[in-house]
Amino acid sequence: MKLLDVLKDVDYELIQGDDHIFVNDIKYDSRKVTAGDMFVAMVGFMVDGHEYINKAIEQGASVIVCEKDIEVDSRITVVKVKNCRLTLATISRTFFGYPDKEMTTIGITGTKGKTTTSWTISKILDYVGKDCGVIGTMGVFFKDKYYHTVNTSPEAYEVYKYMREMLDNGVCYLVMEVSSQSLKLDRFKDMVFDYAVFTNLSIDHIGKDEHSSYEEYAYCKSKLFRQCKCGIFNIDDKEYPKMIDGVNIDIYTFGKDNSANLRLVRCENVREAGFIGIDVVVEGMVNDEFRVSIPGYFNSYNMLCAICVAHLLGVDNESIKEVLKNISVKGRLEPVCVSDKFSVLIDYAYQGIAMENVLKTIKDTNPKRIVTVFGCGGNRSRQRRFDCGEISGKYADLSIITADNPRYEDNDDIIKDILVGMAKTNGKYVIIGDRREAIKYSIVNAKEGDVILILGKGHEDYQEIKGVRYPFDERMVIKEILDSLSDEERSNL
Repeated sequence: MKLLDVLKDVDYELIQGDDHIFVNDIKYDSRKVTAGDMFVAMVGFMVDGHEYINKAIEQGASVIVCEKDIEVDSRITVVKVKNCRLTLATISRTFFGYPDKEMTTIGITGTKGKTTTSWTISKILDYVGKDCGVIGTMGVFFKDKYYHTVNTSPEAYEVYKYMREMLDNGVCYLVMEVSSQSLKLDRFKDMVFDYAVFTNLSIDHIGKDEHSSYEEYAYCKSKLFRQCKCGIFNIDDKEYPKMIDGVNIDIYTFGKDNSANLRLVRCENVREAGFIGIDVVVEGMVNDEFRVSIPGYFNSYNMLCAICVAHLLGVDNESIKEVLKNISVKGRLEPVCVSDKFSVLIDYAYQGIAMENVLKTIKDTNPKRIVTVFGCGGNRSRQRRFDCGEISGKYADLSIITADNPRYEDNDDIIKDILVGMAKTNGKYVIIGDRREAIKYSIVNAKEGDVILILGKGHEDYQEIKGVRYPFDERMVIKEILDSLSDEERSNL
């Protein structure tokens, strides 16, 4: 695309060179630059892209977009803007031909429930022939394609690129998890979502590398509803009024509140041979009963949200029912077959409220014992560790405290913080720092009727230690553990 066309929605100053030259691609990582590319020198929390401009030129960049004064070879075209990060969002959308205008877009924000809700909505739409893509915590999915992502909401360039590829493959619906961080950074400032969803809000992602306060966190979430046509809200959440404050959009609500457009009348746990889930009865914009193959009262809200969105998109109740009774989400109360004597479930719960929801759900099924295997992430809120220790100590019969993603912290220090919370309870616990060994311990020492909950990593297939991501898919780890057991250990399963 001609540089002049790439920049048509941007206020810029041409410092040197020619804005009529053609741009091969847009890059913001100098290591990925190839001949004829434009390099956008974004200023990040940890790295300033201006420091890598010479590297980008060595790699073949013909255009540099910057926000600081620079001196480079006169043959390089230099464009100066006020904010490179915002510029990247705008030019990426332009470069890929405004794909959001050709799709029905559904953005989902909230502390919990984004992944389960987005996955459920996409499966319902796929079932009725409305091919749907998903961008979120578990990656990018559409048709038979999958792309791994690092962040819940990737940079704008990647999102618009994926959207264009989806459209090229006949996918016209997109469900996207929209993180508070992406909203804070205005990654999708030019996109107007057809539908925007609020699941809930609780204290999370507060810290020096995330949000400065809960108030900022809530405000960033609310920004989504200033760039959408229709908002769908959990009316029972105490932050609901903040989310709708000052917005001028169509509003639909779900929850137990009598004023909700879609009301939760009843939610009951169901445990039958080969099935564990919930029965959900709703009234209002939809009047029906749905059986859902994911347990937990908290999941009734995710299902209400999915039903509401599907109904607004014209999906009939019978199709929704068919999908919900067979729905499963990787790393969300995901069963792993180990033994007929006890159950093993993998779940992504990594903070107190989510962990409490999961443990209450399992307790309601009356297991003989609940055994948790969990750690906490490094370089994240210490309060999260205190909470997880206290919640597990309160609800679990045995807590096996181990590593999660220690990142750049010493895992022993993280465990000490978990024990601060554990000390507020009478909960029994053991410490096994190696996560693989902790999982093995839980299986080898399981008793009949146990439910083992492996918490914190869910869908993740890695463990991050000192900046390196090592392969660690808990499903594969469990399989390897079972294969390594002695005949005596195997006979006890």
